[in-house]
Amino acid sequence: MTAAGTVTVPAAARDLAELQLAKLRRQVVYLEERSPFYREKLASAGVGSGDLDSLEALARFPFTTKQEIRDAQVAAPPLGRHACVGLEDVVRLHASTGTTGAPSWVGVTARDAEVWTELTASSFRVQGIRRDDVVVHAAGLTLFVGGLPARDAIERIGATFVPIGTGASEKVLAAMQTLGRTVLHATPSYAVYLAEVARERGLDPRTLGVRKLTVGGEPGGGEPSTRARIEADWGAPVTEGLGNADVAPIIWGECEHQQGMHLTGAEWVHAELVDPETGEAVPWEEGAEAELVYTALERECCGLLRFRTRDRVRVLGLGCACGRPGPRIRCVGRTDDMLIVLGVNVFPSAIRDLVSELHPQTTGAMQVVLREPGPGVAPPLHVEVERADDVADEAALAARLEELVRGRLTVPVRVELVPPGSIPRSQMKTALVRLDAPEEER
Repeated sequence: MTAAGTVTVPAAARDLAELQLAKLRRQVVYLEERSPFYREKLASAGVGSGDLDSLEALARFPFTTKQEIRDAQVAAPPLGRHACVGLEDVVRLHASTGTTGAPSWVGVTARDAEVWTELTASSFRVQGIRRDDVVVHAAGLTLFVGGLPARDAIERIGATFVPIGTGASEKVLAAMQTLGRTVLHATPSYAVYLAEVARERGLDPRTLGVRKLTVGGEPGGGEPSTRARIEADWGAPVTEGLGNADVAPIIWGECEHQQGMHLTGAEWVHAELVDPETGEAVPWEEGAEAELVYTALERECCGLLRFRTRDRVRVLGLGCACGRPGPRIRCVGRTDDMLIVLGVNVFPSAIRDLVSELHPQTTGAMQVVLREPGPGVAPPLHVEVERADDVADEAALAARLEELVRGRLTVPVRVELVPPGSIPRSQMKTALVRLDAPEEER
């Protein structure tokens, strides 16, 4: 604080804020001119580009929701009424799939692709990927926004990209056996699963030359027990990234200090925190837990203003030993995955982390089994957990898990131990919740 009581803002932060504000103004003018959806939405809310005298003024603008984007595409297929260009200007289409299974198309112009490449490369650079790395991409490659943009970003860095994708564990292991200085890019679930596959083939994952793992696509990479499990399996450090299918592939990235993700895409995406219930702004301060909201600052095709991601994050701190300013965050789950038991909010990923604490007595695989859709769940919460083959006292292990969850998360659970391999694995996002109606209702 200065003597006058005002906050002294570092020059770098001032420069970034000025850059973001200039881009935001241009973007909103562009949306008003080119997007019927936003022209009507902003006029209805009584706000426009002329109201943006500061970044804080953005809080007066309405949110955009995923359902609105779906509805806009139904009204004007394939890109939607929110799109600012026609299909003739789009060089690539990606898609995100919601709970209905209907694709939500994301159009990318040549300029959008260039922005995404540099934005994604920025995260990978912070995560420690260098020109002499060989990156084995064991995640989606087709419509998935983390596929081709990841390739472009890795090649922009100058590293070697190995496009294996999903459904090919044998090829991933074969590549690792012949390539040196390897980085594995995958979901945390698949990193755990692939280590299991390697051991089944008589291979010790720690001997395969993996230098580091960069994970994303789901919570888990930042959960202490899950991360420790992956690092022990592979003998290599884990960092994670976070993005959004509709906004940008990877917007956050974790540095070598592994103390949370940095906003590596701030030049192209403005991030806010809001209360998931009220929508009110939440300050970026240590300990804050809220929903991420994004505004694309430089987007030609499918611009988004104040897009509600439903990603719930926790701010671990401000600044970092690496010298990067700004917040460091962890994603604790999605608000649409959250369950409520006796008034307590519970994220299935938090239960998975506690299950992983008891590895190797458990395999780490688990599922919450619901009798009816959430979020409200009558206690106790039913959780299936895979035990190891050699567990002698299953009752004691189940009781220990129930006590651990009750003590840490303050909700009652009933743990049912199941044999190894009983719970489905996925090479993308692993389902942590299963809806299983009572037998009499089937």
